[in-house]
Amino acid sequence: MTPMASAVCPLIFKPLFRPKIWGGRNLERLLDKQLPPGGPIGESWECADLDEGQSVVATGPAAGRTLHDLVNSWGADLLGRAPLVGDRFPLLIKFLDAVQPLSIQVHPDAATAARLGPNARPKEEMFYVIDAAPGGCIYLGLRPGVSRDDLSAAARNGGIESLLNRIPVKAGQSFHARPGTVHALGAGVVVAEVETPSDTTYRLHDWGRIRAGSDAGLHVEEALECVCLDNDAPPPPPRTHVGGLFTTVTRLTECAAFVVEKVRFVEGMQMEIPYAELVVWVVLAGRGTIRHIGGEQVFKTGDVVVLPAALRDGRLTTETDCNWLEVTIPVASDLADFQRPGAAELREPHESPGPIQLNLGNLRGQDRQR
Repeated sequence: MTPMASAVCPLIFKPLFRPKIWGGRNLERLLDKQLPPGGPIGESWECADLDEGQSVVATGPAAGRTLHDLVNSWGADLLGRAPLVGDRFPLLIKFLDAVQPLSIQVHPDAATAARLGPNARPKEEMFYVIDAAPGGCIYLGLRPGVSRDDLSAAARNGGIESLLNRIPVKAGQSFHARPGTVHALGAGVVVAEVETPSDTTYRLHDWGRIRAGSDAGLHVEEALECVCLDNDAPPPPPRTHVGGLFTTVTRLTECAAFVVEKVRFVEGMQMEIPYAELVVWVVLAGRGTIRHIGGEQVFKTGDVVVLPAALRDGRLTTETDCNWLEVTIPVASDLADFQRPGAAELREPHESPGPIQLNLGNLRGQDRQR
């Protein structure tokens, strides 16, 4: 163990709240966020390494340090083999509260961002629906046969909504918006969003709203440059599912930038945290404790927990039933070397009256070999 490896610890950051004209106050109700008083909050940035927003550690031995500082000082002990993206931490994670619909927008891929100039950064994202009001929807991809000229005319003259796939949504669904996909959250939808570290967004339509400040206006020409006409709404991704008596793991999204899985654990689980690479948990429900060589970190609903690759002697205890999104970066190695559990280990109740014991690496290794 290197001296630096012994110093790394789980990270939870102070939320960066972003007022938005389309936002609300649902992050208080659903995720126990202590929102500032006053107007609507549309976004809570939970893990960000951008000039537009820099996360600061909230608790623990690293409290007060920025994510970018830790990227530079911890290096591979934080990131493992995950590559930086433009010298930044490779993920941006947010919660969004869309009381009103978001602008119809698109993000560039790497080649388009390079053409659009140094301030443009490519962006790939997925979102998981935490809550949806009756009639809640997303707009994702163009309807078959829509041309760039059709899109340009509708962006300038109205009617763009009719060119998009409108998809009713409910809590628990997830969607992947590849670069070049025209998309928007509809009204009444709250999501967790996992994306690459970029805030480059080009708006084709904003429902007639008048904006002020640095994010004012539309960007029709830039958006049309980004749009991929082949990016129709993808079918729901096939989900791989590994289940046992006490825990389940469900694959939601897999792409070159990240893998997102939903993990469920029952109350009273105790298990090793055996990851050899960077892992991020987006906690949707529950409460637990991570004990490690440097102390312990409590987490709860609404927290985003970054587990450094070099975290040692980590052990998880769930104090209630827990659900979280687990985010990883695809790298050459995985957990395939961990011994697979037998059927009895997954299905038979533990005989001890104490907390349930399970090696998380066994279950995760089985899933990742599929």
